[in-house]
Amino acid sequence: MKTRCKPLLGTFVEITIDQDTNEAAVDHAFAAIEKIQGLMGFHQPDSELNYLNRYAHLRAVDIHPWTSQVLSIAKQVHRHSRGLFNCGIGHRLVAAGLLPRHIDFTNHNLGGIEDICFLTPELITSSRPVCLDLGGIAKGFAVDMAVKILISEGIRSGIVNAGGDLRVFGDAPKPVQIRNPKNLSELLQIGSLQNAALATSSLYFAKRDGHESHLINPLATEESDIYIQSSDSYSILAKECVYADALTKVLALSKQANHPCFAKFSAQAIRIAI
Repeated sequence: MKTRCKPLLGTFVEITIDQDTNEAAVDHAFAAIEKIQGLMGFHQPDSELNYLNRYAHLRAVDIHPWTSQVLSIAKQVHRHSRGLFNCGIGHRLVAAGLLPRHIDFTNHNLGGIEDICFLTPELITSSRPVCLDLGGIAKGFAVDMAVKILISEGIRSGIVNAGGDLRVFGDAPKPVQIRNPKNLSELLQIGSLQNAALATSSLYFAKRDGHESHLINPLATEESDIYIQSSDSYSILAKECVYADALTKVLALSKQANHPCFAKFSAQAIRIAI
């Protein structure tokens, strides 16, 4: 087994493969992750995401096929979660100091993912100004793309782990652990994964640059209900990491391990409460 690690997607991404000789496959997988970061990263002012945030309500915007896939899945999860998952919360994270301010939102009646309209698979408009943040779904998509590339280049088995979003592929099951929110130095064994993904969302390492991180409730109408603090841990098991990543937000906001959205995407929920 061979493991390499790079700082990407606001975390450290580890790729472990069962072969010591195929360095090129790992290079290509990391390159795909870097491309996704460049396309969909909110922190990059010139990313495709920030371009569509600026202009999609004014004119049709061409987007990369990967961005199209992520937006399509985001709309799908939004619909089946009845709005609990909505990546149109970027302005809330900007207001909390967790994302940079690239756009002036003054007097904007900001919309959400539901306002994104596909004219063709790779041409979109928005019926209202939006401030999309794909941080809650693009990381899982990046993990899936890395796995897809590794498999296409002959890697038989391995793990891609992007700071709590991980996917295991190959014949051999791999043991997986979740940090215990009651004791952060303890890892809880939850079993093993085989050709599946696991994503975990929690605020136990919530302080960043002097700011408190939050769960954002996209359905809240009162300012006091928008920013939610929680010490629990929320994990989703699914076939693909993009769905596991997105559905952790549904679990964290609903607190329902049997939310009908999970069955729709053949996912299982694990909530560890304090």
